[in-house]
Amino acid sequence: MKVTAYIFLLFLSLNAMAQDNIYPAGKQLGTLIIANGTIHTGTGDVIRKGTIVIKDGKISKISEQPESTEGGTVIDASGKNVYPGLILPSTDLGLREIGSGVRGSNDYFELGEYNPDVRAVVAYNTDSRIINTLRSNGILLANIMPEGRLLTGTSSVVQLDAWTWEDALYKADNGMVLNMPLLMKPLRRFGPPPATDPVSEDLKKIEGLKSFFKEAKAYKNTSDKQETNLKFEALKPLFEKKQKLFVHAETARQILMAIDLAKTFDINVVIVGGSDSYLVADLLKQNNIPVILNTLHALPTLEDDAVDQPFKTPALLKKAGVLFALNDDAEEPRYRNLAFLAGTAASYGLSKEEALQAITGNTAKILGIDDRTGTLEVGKDANIIISTGDVLDMGQSVITDAFIQGRKINLANKQTQLYERYKEKYQL
Repeated sequence: MKVTAYIFLLFLSLNAMAQDNIYPAGKQLGTLIIANGTIHTGTGDVIRKGTIVIKDGKISKISEQPESTEGGTVIDASGKNVYPGLILPSTDLGLREIGSGVRGSNDYFELGEYNPDVRAVVAYNTDSRIINTLRSNGILLANIMPEGRLLTGTSSVVQLDAWTWEDALYKADNGMVLNMPLLMKPLRRFGPPPATDPVSEDLKKIEGLKSFFKEAKAYKNTSDKQETNLKFEALKPLFEKKQKLFVHAETARQILMAIDLAKTFDINVVIVGGSDSYLVADLLKQNNIPVILNTLHALPTLEDDAVDQPFKTPALLKKAGVLFALNDDAEEPRYRNLAFLAGTAASYGLSKEEALQAITGNTAKILGIDDRTGTLEVGKDANIIISTGDVLDMGQSVITDAFIQGRKINLANKQTQLYERYKEKYQL
């Protein structure tokens, strides 16, 4: 009874802390002009005191010269930096709210080994309080991935200013998600050894996955189907190369197995995690397989690796010609430090503009949305952030303005509200 009462009070407190006065912006109207800012295009170019003209949610002009402001709304970005909106490439944002504490707030994990028909986006909660904390750190788009055991379902890209998941949808079902088995014995300091060999069991899982893919491919090529198989139907876009297979893999042997899947079934693969990707960078380049590197602020995967290896890996992939993006999957700060991870990479071999590309343009290419966003170019969506300082530097970055498809969004969140509340209370 006490437990029931506690959970009831917890949900009451969550409702009391809702961000009721923060809601999606309306459609952009008229002409918007961002003037006099230092424009970082996300392509490697920097325009000093440039101008961006936005109409109907799109970038209509980028100029190094001042533009006429007649009839337009002007935002003076003098002394500020203008960037493409940042993109979080692999996350459970909107699917997991309070971790393992309150199961009712989470919808990210499906039972069973093979769930290709699961669509993560339909469970996406646009009212999540975490979303607004990401926007105030410059993150405007995110790729929502389901979790599970083996083949977990499809991911989708969402924009972070919406009433419903349908409004949020930016690119639907862009990828299929796979958790590659570990393929190594877990470290055990105490207790008896496992009854079965973990590596052998993992190899059996992979063989089972290959058999599943073979059956799905045969189903796809069958014209006179007697019945509909929803799981096989869900895999059609993968075999038609309309989707990519996002493979969560950290170690070299896991990555090699992912490369084998790509070659065996002629599918497009993306490595997610990839802490050992620098060891097989040449193979990744040869097979045109990009990498999404998870949180750099972590210890290396293996004990023999250099302690600063995660910081150096982006530069090594860049040198090898591998397309890569950076991701923040840290649960404690809840993904908001994406820009600062790029700042770390810029201290270990990347230039500032290359590091910026790893959280904007490169990410858009990997997610298949680079025709619409990721860089500041004419014709693309006006997904833009403005910062008082270097957005990659935690000591300088303060996001003053953000636009999603030209709509100026509210950068307040529950934390800024509490800051203002107690600043007033204590007259600071």
